[in-house]
Amino acid sequence: MEFGTAGLRAPMGAGISHMNDLTIIQTTQGFCRYLEEQFSDLKQRGVVISFDARAHPSSGGSSRRFARLAATTFISQGIPVHLFSDVTPTPFVPYTVSHLKLCAGIMITASHNPKQDNGYKVYWDNGAQIIAPHDKGISQAIEENLEPWPQAWDDSLIDDSPLLHNPSASINTSYFEDLKKYCFHRTINRETKVKFVHTSVHGVGHNFVQLAFKAFDLVPPEAVPQQKDPDPEFPTVKYPNPEEGKGVLTLSFALADKTKAKIILANDPDADRLAVAEKQDSGEWRVFSGNELGALLGWWLFTSWKEKNPDRNALKDIYMLSSTVSSKILRAIALKEGFHFEETLTGFKWMGNRAKQLMDQGKTVLFAFEEAIGYMCCPFVLDKDGVSAAVISAELASFLATKNLSLSQQLKAIYVEYGYHITKASYFICHNQDTIKKLFGNLRNYDGKNNYPKTCGKFEISAIRDLTTGYDDSQPDKKAVLPTSKSSQMITFTFANGGVATMRTSGTEPKIKYYAELCAPPGNSDPEQLKKELNALVNAIEENFFQPQKYNLQPKSE
Repeated sequence: MEFGTAGLRAPMGAGISHMNDLTIIQTTQGFCRYLEEQFSDLKQRGVVISFDARAHPSSGGSSRRFARLAATTFISQGIPVHLFSDVTPTPFVPYTVSHLKLCAGIMITASHNPKQDNGYKVYWDNGAQIIAPHDKGISQAIEENLEPWPQAWDDSLIDDSPLLHNPSASINTSYFEDLKKYCFHRTINRETKVKFVHTSVHGVGHNFVQLAFKAFDLVPPEAVPQQKDPDPEFPTVKYPNPEEGKGVLTLSFALADKTKAKIILANDPDADRLAVAEKQDSGEWRVFSGNELGALLGWWLFTSWKEKNPDRNALKDIYMLSSTVSSKILRAIALKEGFHFEETLTGFKWMGNRAKQLMDQGKTVLFAFEEAIGYMCCPFVLDKDGVSAAVISAELASFLATKNLSLSQQLKAIYVEYGYHITKASYFICHNQDTIKKLFGNLRNYDGKNNYPKTCGKFEISAIRDLTTGYDDSQPDKKAVLPTSKSSQMITFTFANGGVATMRTSGTEPKIKYYAELCAPPGNSDPEQLKKELNALVNAIEENFFQPQKYNLQPKSE
């Protein structure tokens, strides 16, 4: 296992490539030594540690046990630890770091990965996930502290330690108090007839979403009974990932049909992501993509802000962010409405850190999102948060209902006003690093003369940005503006027809992903025609750039 900016993620079990007591102790010892170097007041401020409900009976590993061992490491060195007494959503860790002004935070979770996996996610004192060079610094410190310290295994010593604090009650109170500031229509919420179903997909979200609804004076959603309690076996789903769409939502659809609920809210197991589905007039369920929900939430948070701040001068300090593989819909809204939009590299670590920089300059960050169903609706958490996103989506739906509008109708209205943005994303599975290098190497040397492709099938390419090498032919000096990383592959093609497509490797899974989007100008476009064109573009990319037969790539299974 190598410690990166996403921390660690690997299967639980014995051996140095797995998550187990020893590798957790080694990782925490390194992290502890690194923090001692970086913060002279570490012993005054301390760290926060929380965990999800994952467990691996055959090896004895579990998120709770790993969290206790990590706490033992810090306490043995005289460092205060705020260790949650029970499972929490991931966003509670960055929230606690910011709220209590701690030096760092650790969350033991593998989010929506398969059940055998676990992970170790790290937050810096600014409340955002770590970025370089901290990953290298921590990684090096781990290598220098591989031998367990004398009391490393004895987690019973923390129970009576004055350095151990349980933040559960106070953080629960303050988080939901802070959340109330993002409730704009309490009267509508009290009276709404819109019914919601919620699933936490065997994860930690249930209690927290119930409390969030109460904080907004909404009737709490009906919970899918088979999935509401944490269960490390995830017995009712193949993958505990609401991004996978309808398969994960089967039980939610059934409950919603039974209770006549129109909207389903689904969190992933560590409740930092959110999927939303809405029943259409046809009786079909529509699962919104991450980009579609990003458009709805971005529009809603701006509209609600504007009602409270009618002065147009205030717009110059308003920002929204999204990652470079997400829809450019926020850019279109920002251009028309007069606020700022910025794009970051993929992943919330970039958006969280950028948001903090902007806030430190006195700016307001209204919203940030990524297409992988991650939303930061409340900047008191500098990371994606599926709890706040769920209740804000519920208030949005309740508000629209008073205007006799559905989420789908409002989404269409956004596209008509700001321009249709049609997206399509998928991936191929590839376990062989050499194959991945060959595939991307071929794109950089498409004609045998070290040139990128000029066309993709019948589609003409107008610009290329390669964030692995730092090349961008749309810049005067041909150098990319966003940071580059040699360790991951990422190339973006801009097409003459207004299409943009990015191919990249995943940091946490054996996948080569692609993201394609067609952006039309505001006005009356034909979405069906745009969809056809986008599908043709995606097919050309799969056939010409991925070449699945040649490279023996496995397509996403439906």
